Amino acid sequence: MSIRVVVADDHEVVRRGIAAMLAVEDIEIVGEASTGAEAVTSTQALQPDIVLMDIRMPDGNGIESTRAIREKCPDVKVIIFSGYDNPTYVARSATAGAVDYVLKGLSRGYLLAAIRRAVGEEGPTPDGLMHRIKHIMGSRRDRLETPNFNLTHREYQVLRHIALGLSNREISESLSISVETVKEHVQNILRKVNASDRTQAAVWAVKEKLL
Repeated sequence: MSIRVVVADDHEVVRRGIAAMLAVEDIEIVGEASTGAEAVTSTQALQPDIVLMDIRMPDGNGIESTRAIREKCPDVKVIIFSGYDNPTYVARSATAGAVDYVLKGLSRGYLLAAIRRAVGEEGPTPDGLMHRIKHIMGSRRDRLETPNFNLTHREYQVLRHIALGLSNREISESLSISVETVKEHVQNILRKVNASDRTQAAVWAVKEKLL
């Protein structure tokens, strides 16, 4: 059976190019969408195996559309297909439920492999952005110690998420803890690293090479 794909991108020429790239025996383009809302509607109607989702759409962003698709159609796999090599975008995509993040400049073979891995539930491409960022997000230490502070492993994880630009809600979703618990961890982190806000904490984390 062929892999059924919906392509969501606001540029028709890009959709046509993707269709040409995916013109192989085991893949079928069953629908297209030019906005995030269309992507969600088409996915609900067509129930494809894969949605290739652009990260920027006229009516919002592909991350929120990915979240909506995962809520409404949990069996459908979403791959973000983006021109932006941005760790924050990748982290937010992972939190929203995307299974991989593929850059538009990569080869046809890379995209085909990512699609087949997603259908086979093999996880993100091993040498790809999503794999690297998910490793960072999931990394833990029992305790991170320096002469000036002492972060628990959970605070260390939360700090890494902050440095990647995730909101409290996204951190909550990623770590499966409540938003209130995230807020408590954030306050502890700010106090321990002597930061006045999240931005200072993120800059500190980068300087300390925690990413």
